[in-house]
Amino acid sequence: MKQLLSLFAFLPLVLSAQYFNGRQLVLEEITVPGMPALQSFAWGQHNGQWFLIGGRTDGLHRRQPPFAFLATGNNLSAYVVDPVTQQVWSAPISALPQSMEEQLQSTNMEFEQRDSTLYCVGGYGYSPTALDHITYPNLTAIDLGGVMDAIRNAQPIAPFFRQVTDARMEVTGGQMRLLNDRFYLVGGQRFIGRYNPMGPNQGPGFIQEYTNAVRRFAIDDDGVSLAISDYWNHVDTVNLHRRDYNMLPQIFPNGEEGFTAFTGVFQYVDDIPWLNTVDIVDTNVTVVPVFEQLLNQYHSAHVGLYDGNANAMRSVFFGGIGRYYFDGNGILMDDINVPFVNTISLVQRNDQGAMLEVQVGAMPALLGASAEFVPWPGTPQNASGIMLQHLFVGDTIVLGHVVGGIESTAGNIFFINTGVQSEASVADLPCAAGRSSAIRSSSGW
Repeated sequence: MKQLLSLFAFLPLVLSAQYFNGRQLVLEEITVPGMPALQSFAWGQHNGQWFLIGGRTDGLHRRQPPFAFLATGNNLSAYVVDPVTQQVWSAPISALPQSMEEQLQSTNMEFEQRDSTLYCVGGYGYSPTALDHITYPNLTAIDLGGVMDAIRNAQPIAPFFRQVTDARMEVTGGQMRLLNDRFYLVGGQRFIGRYNPMGPNQGPGFIQEYTNAVRRFAIDDDGVSLAISDYWNHVDTVNLHRRDYNMLPQIFPNGEEGFTAFTGVFQYVDDIPWLNTVDIVDTNVTVVPVFEQLLNQYHSAHVGLYDGNANAMRSVFFGGIGRYYFDGNGILMDDINVPFVNTISLVQRNDQGAMLEVQVGAMPALLGASAEFVPWPGTPQNASGIMLQHLFVGDTIVLGHVVGGIESTAGNIFFINTGVQSEASVADLPCAAGRSSAIRSSSGW
């Protein structure tokens, strides 16, 4: 979406307010001059500014192997974005050593920030070195303070990147999070060769290996050398066989922190999403009982909110792709072609651990797939980025920004996709929780 949109106060108001302590969930689109159109990228944040790298500049990948994941759609720049002053700076990554340049223009890297260092793992794309599409077996560390200052001042960026090769990092489409100084690399796959919907033994062929795993490890980083240590691996070929999904940090009813891996794709027998979700607490990996997530099953922008007064954990998903959605009459529709959707949904875990899913709004278009949610640094949150809802004070609380992703012209475009039915989005959607009497537009978002 290219134009500034009016403020969106999503309905139904009563339903939204019920889960946000009497507040509405509100989005507004702003236009930032020079904002890159990106999807499936990595990001970090330093001193209120964003660092964006990797991902793709086109929309949904095409079905035909010669046209799927073309190198011409790779993001070849690193960006710094100031969401307050609405300034954008960029630098080409061609100045980096080739192994770094190749990995950091790939799609669906896993990434996580510790202090002022952004760690990027894996990713998929065409490698001129390998003369093929590969999943990169690399861990790259990026000094955010140094590289962002260099980009803003048009200085060399190479001194702020370091890389190590480790086959255990050869993953794309998973999720990586940090808790208690241990990184959790969950799900995803190793994919070598060109995408081909006819299968691995047709046409150019490919290798596809799901990790089916939770990999927990430390990253030893003294500012010069990188190494993986204290490595633990848990394999579950049934419940961890998923990629391109959402994993959110959670505060569980007993006060422990961990993660929930939500749905994702694809099931073994049919190309449809999983419906179950998996909790990860330390080395305990457990399927959530008696719960199926029907909405927002593909990777999308998402945020977690914890209400300490009710001991409730709320996970919010913004648009994307899903098998199920509600039509204009409020009827739940089941589409096994798994279309783009505009659903904003919430999954709540109450103080007894019971899970409930509801729709709390709608995106202004078919947005959100492969987008990212960048939290507003001034909003109360814990070290894992969980918004502390019980500490919200004031009429309007800025939660953060929904950035980039894919915008589609229709729900089901995969089988007719010629490359023009969708595009990478330049959308920047500030998200706020506001009381209905005080909702307003604010250029400071």
